[in-house]
Amino acid sequence: MNQDRYEILLSGSGGQGIIMAAIVLAEAAGVYDNKYVCQTQSYGPEARGGSSKAEVVISSKPIDYPKTIKPDVLLAMNQASTDTYFLDLKPDGLLVVDATLVKQIPTSRVVAIPFTQIARKEIGKELVANIVALGSVGYLCQLVSLKMLEAALMTKVPKGWKEINRKALRIGIRTAKNVSLDALPGTVVPEEEEL
Repeated sequence: MNQDRYEILLSGSGGQGIIMAAIVLAEAAGVYDNKYVCQTQSYGPEARGGSSKAEVVISSKPIDYPKTIKPDVLLAMNQASTDTYFLDLKPDGLLVVDATLVKQIPTSRVVAIPFTQIARKEIGKELVANIVALGSVGYLCQLVSLKMLEAALMTKVPKGWKEINRKALRIGIRTAKNVSLDALPGTVVPEEEEL
């Protein structure tokens, strides 16, 4: 990681597993990769169906403020999240959207992957769209080892759900590897890492 503070904002609606994805990402960075990390979250009073966001700040130095100020990456799992949080993104930040649910994209610096559709078609459970998205964001950010991301995920999911979640994470990583980042100015193409 070549910067002292890297900010990721994950957003969607309640019930999409945004907070779970953020917790796994934060644990992978802090516990497994020994980086400084802060993870915060908030969701609307409606909970399921209301708005939900989680923030992860990762640094090589102690963190003085735990929330995102200008995210480097915004994951938006629905249109409302895209519309609400896009203006907070750094000018050279990367927007990652669920192309299944986000149809109006406000920038060309975007990676649009149909996370919900992938979860439905390849795994048979829309419930793990958040983990497909986590795999893609983990790969695109290059902040944590993908092996450590998977290890953190395995500590957070119930026994009967481990293989489904492992598959979802790996599909998300594989899908992000197939995205061409050359067209996005200032974006570093991630190095290959085997799981």
